[in-house]
Amino acid sequence: MWNKIYKWTLGLLILLAVGGGIYFATYIMMDTTDNSKSAQAENDDDNEEEGETFSPKNVEEDEKEVKELSEEKFEESTDNENLNPFGDQELAENVDEKLVQDYIHQMSHQKVRAEEKWGFYRITEERINWVIEVVKANNYNHGDQYLDILNQWKEGNFSNIDVHHNIIWELQGGNVGRATGVLSEEEEKAYIESAE
Repeated sequence: MWNKIYKWTLGLLILLAVGGGIYFATYIMMDTTDNSKSAQAENDDDNEEEGETFSPKNVEEDEKEVKELSEEKFEESTDNENLNPFGDQELAENVDEKLVQDYIHQMSHQKVRAEEKWGFYRITEERINWVIEVVKANNYNHGDQYLDILNQWKEGNFSNIDVHHNIIWELQGGNVGRATGVLSEEEEKAYIESAE
């Protein structure tokens, strides 16, 4: 009987050791990734301080295929009256929470600095108000966060839009494209123009 208990105890200890090793290896890898991203962000800040200027050419190199995502939807539609401000046929009470996250995430791309961005929705008062109404009409898990973000934007406060981007990005399970800052007005204008 003691032999059986000994084997079970030994097996349990080995299982815990392997599980702990996997956990710490994952933790170290994630920490290393975060540190390298922080170092990159600091390097980007240093480059700006050293006098490197921003140019639309740099935007085109960094953002290969920038496009305003709703333009194509409106162009292809034969019934624009039944489309929401983003060019989709979703009615306010039927919008999935993941789509709300996508709308907020893609709108934030207009104003954030990130390693990778795949298109954007231009931020407009109509779009902000529409998404606010959608969130109010539905019972989303993170509805309070969405309203906090959107109400700041509605008031013209975009100073934390990089933080807002990363909140939504993390909810979506993002692993590439963390926002590292807010674009200047000149950078934002060049980003928008590169999509035209």
